[in-house]
Amino acid sequence: MVSLLGIPPQVLFGQLLLGLINGSFYALLSLGLAVIFGMLNVINFAHGALYMVGAFVAWLLLTYAGIGYWGALVIAPIVVGLLGIALEKTMLSRLYKLDHLYGLLLTFGLALILEGAFRHQYGVSGQPYPIPAALQGGQNLGFMFLPNYRGWVIVASLVICFGTWFAIERTKLGAYLRAATENPTLVQAFGINVPVMVSLTYGFGVALAGLAGVLAAPIYQVSPLMGTNLIIIVFAVVVIGGMGSILGAIVTGLGLGLLEGLTKVFYPEASNIVVFVVMAIVLLIKPAGLFGRER
Repeated sequence: MVSLLGIPPQVLFGQLLLGLINGSFYALLSLGLAVIFGMLNVINFAHGALYMVGAFVAWLLLTYAGIGYWGALVIAPIVVGLLGIALEKTMLSRLYKLDHLYGLLLTFGLALILEGAFRHQYGVSGQPYPIPAALQGGQNLGFMFLPNYRGWVIVASLVICFGTWFAIERTKLGAYLRAATENPTLVQAFGINVPVMVSLTYGFGVALAGLAGVLAAPIYQVSPLMGTNLIIIVFAVVVIGGMGSILGAIVTGLGLGLLEGLTKVFYPEASNIVVFVVMAIVLLIKPAGLFGRER
């Protein structure tokens, strides 16, 4: 079929690989958004900025402390998660009883502040971040060349995404989290500190964004604009999958990444809008999203 269409297999599989890489980041970022919205009912527009902060933390650790990629994979999500907890405690916690719009406007303002601060300090040209030595090189699969680092990103994002889904949907801790969002008073009566649980949930959601930033740093340049370029697509992914649906965020993120890759092969002009075309069609057919439930 590929030969009939006049497309070399290397081109097709190369674009599918790029689509799967993009889909891995869509899935990781939309997963964090889905966790925050599903558990806290907050539309977190600062998510892209916190993804950028995660990448910059990795770059700063390497540049000024000599801490490499593997250390950054642990430290950067913790730093971003602690920043998220501080933001939730000082600002977001005051808005839970108000309309969603207030949380959206606050997090949008926070995103502008974070992006502006990093642009002022580091400019917009971007900083290179090296691939760790253990993941340099690649594998010749015959029909395509697979860089080791890109394969690692795909595997790592799949493990993190489905591990998070299992923890929230299939464990006792996840049951407590879901119950705390439905009936916080009842859960608090059982001796569970709901405000602490809410703060940790927000911190975990943005830590996922920070982790995605570290994974992205060797592939894309570390730039203050890297979150802005991605967040609109990630919000579209969340809407298509269903707001608050964790499985929907994962499956839709990966699927749309692959669809974007295929579109670049067969109709490159539409590759930048295909996600939004799918979103429009899904909203017309099923407004709650593919995996969402009508409220």
